[in-house]
Amino acid sequence: MHALFLLVLVICNFYGPVDCLNGEGYALLSFKESIHQDPEGSLSNWNSSDENPCSWNGVTCKEQRVVSVSIPKKKLYGFLPSALGSLPVLRHVNLRNNRFFGSLPVELLSAQGLQSLVLYGNSFSGSLPKELGNLKYLQTLDLSENFFNGSLPTSVVQCKRLRTLDLSRNNFTGPLPDGFGSGLVFLEKLDLSFNSFNGSIPGDMGNLSNLQGTVDLSHNLFSGSIPPSLGNLPEKVYIDLTYNNLSGSIPQNGALMNRGPTAFLGNPGLCGPPLKNPCSSDTPGASSPSSYPFLPNNYPPENADDKGGKKGRGLNKSAVIAIIVSDVIGICLVGLLFSYCYSRVCAYGKDKDESRYGFEKGRKRRKECLCFRKDESETLSENLEQYDLVPLDTQVAFDLDELLKASAFVLGKSGIGIVYKVVLEDGLTLAVRRLGEGGSQRLKEFQTEVEAIGKLRHPNIVTLRAYYWSVDEKLLIYDYVPYGSLATALHEKAGMVSFSPLQWSVRLKIMKGVAKGLIYLHEFSPKKYVHGDLKPSNILLDQNMEPRISDFGLGRLANIAGGSPTLQSSRIPMEKPQERPQQSASSEVSAVHSSANLGSFYQAPEALKVVKPSQKWDVYSYGVILLEMITGRTPLVHVGSLEMDLVQWIQLCIEEKKPLSDVLDPYLAPDADKEEEIIAVLNIAVSCVHSNPERRLTMRHVCDALDRLVVSSD
Repeated sequence: MHALFLLVLVICNFYGPVDCLNGEGYALLSFKESIHQDPEGSLSNWNSSDENPCSWNGVTCKEQRVVSVSIPKKKLYGFLPSALGSLPVLRHVNLRNNRFFGSLPVELLSAQGLQSLVLYGNSFSGSLPKELGNLKYLQTLDLSENFFNGSLPTSVVQCKRLRTLDLSRNNFTGPLPDGFGSGLVFLEKLDLSFNSFNGSIPGDMGNLSNLQGTVDLSHNLFSGSIPPSLGNLPEKVYIDLTYNNLSGSIPQNGALMNRGPTAFLGNPGLCGPPLKNPCSSDTPGASSPSSYPFLPNNYPPENADDKGGKKGRGLNKSAVIAIIVSDVIGICLVGLLFSYCYSRVCAYGKDKDESRYGFEKGRKRRKECLCFRKDESETLSENLEQYDLVPLDTQVAFDLDELLKASAFVLGKSGIGIVYKVVLEDGLTLAVRRLGEGGSQRLKEFQTEVEAIGKLRHPNIVTLRAYYWSVDEKLLIYDYVPYGSLATALHEKAGMVSFSPLQWSVRLKIMKGVAKGLIYLHEFSPKKYVHGDLKPSNILLDQNMEPRISDFGLGRLANIAGGSPTLQSSRIPMEKPQERPQQSASSEVSAVHSSANLGSFYQAPEALKVVKPSQKWDVYSYGVILLEMITGRTPLVHVGSLEMDLVQWIQLCIEEKKPLSDVLDPYLAPDADKEEEIIAVLNIAVSCVHSNPERRLTMRHVCDALDRLVVSSD
């Protein structure tokens, strides 16, 4: 093949370079020739008559040199030729979700400047070449959902800049290489699930301090004990060890603590909490149960009376005497408590009783004095129950105990509390926000507010399913929205595997969905609500890319709960924007441009002067989001050495009559034929961010205008 390129270059030099494709172009033409089927015509403009390949579909050049070949999801059927390795400055290869087969050519690994190699969702097979270690600059290696086999070459630990390693759903075997944890210290994502890796889990994996999201080692053949060093991983990392051959006690430290049993299922040899299989006294490393992630350590655990261990031979005489003495003391204490209840509780009236005790299981409070009367003994025990999950609709089929036993890991933290992703044993996934630890005297206020929010039902608003209240803990249980936030979808780094630029049609769908959600809040909710803090980080996307507005009323609830909320719908200081935690597995990747870091730029100018929020605040925030979706820029724009907000920058572009191409997100270049539609949406956005609130559109007018666009485009 290289001899052929040399011949081509000689011929080109003989006839002159002007009318001849350069060597990189011929290397790519050999790639085209290796494709047996191209049903969508993705390579139709790859022609030898061009001077260079820089204008070809899927090819990106820098200074007329090919740096990227990206042709994902085009149903290409063929094999991967060795010629790609001859591209001297190749940095990125993305052929995910096609139908490529055959082995990974060793020659491809000659492109030593390669930074990302994404081949997942194909039918590649064979073992990985040891030359993989030559890729010193490799940051992303995603070979998942193929048929690769053999062991992972030891040379992989030489790829010291690797940040994403996804080998899931292949046929890899053998142990992980020595130095796996100490050599790949920059790893942020690790997924080895659904293979046949065996041997012990390397003890040095605890050195991977940059890991995020889920470390997935599930469905393999790993054996031996769980190394306690795994607890040294970041605490918000979720470690999935299910369905291996692991044995021994589960270490109770760091990232291994506060996990539900589903993280360890399918390992019959494991014992100890959170599993129901207790460790015998001679099991190495046997430990005591840990607390649940949501509740304080004094929450009564399941089987609190079961002490475990071996049975004794009976009680000796001194023990019996001690029990009798303690019983006498206990009876005296009960008498004192009875006297206190009668003199204090009844004397101070019904209101103080209600503020002291928690919710009943039936969410109905007693209004009588809580004194001990024989005919009320059963209802008394319910009145005193402080650990109670309150459902907000009839579809809630789980209880507090199931919630606490579930697998949970931290999605993010902020001044408004911690957000967990929780997977129940039946597979139901929820998002749980843990609020402050005070506010014990504002129970009725919290109940009124949260039940009002719980009544909101709209396809474009995240549903609040249940809540929990006690003196020490307040939890909000929402539907889990799996595809992350709009902020991540717009501004996630292009080098990350999961990054896929949003097409204009998808953006238009999101814009319309958010508008519908706001119309519901403004016009059809019981109190004609105002969101007050709308931004891309709290617009979540489901599996159909349908937007779901979240965090409505959160600032108010956090304030009632006794925390120190940094986000409130009525007053949000511009000089102190706060980051909102991410909500889904895809958002586990850090989006450096997240709008959550720039929250103040979504606020209407009058928000700094007026205490009571209005619906026009939401319209302004929505307008900024429209501008962000059109331009691809964050709300803070850098122009040379200057900084200005996105609204000011758009106004400047309009005054200077810049062409749309200077304003448009580069990822929307393929949608250039939608120019009229894009300009129409830009005009809507400009109307929404008018400095005079009275001259802004209503969300009803915005939605009608977007509907007309969709009809006209059809």
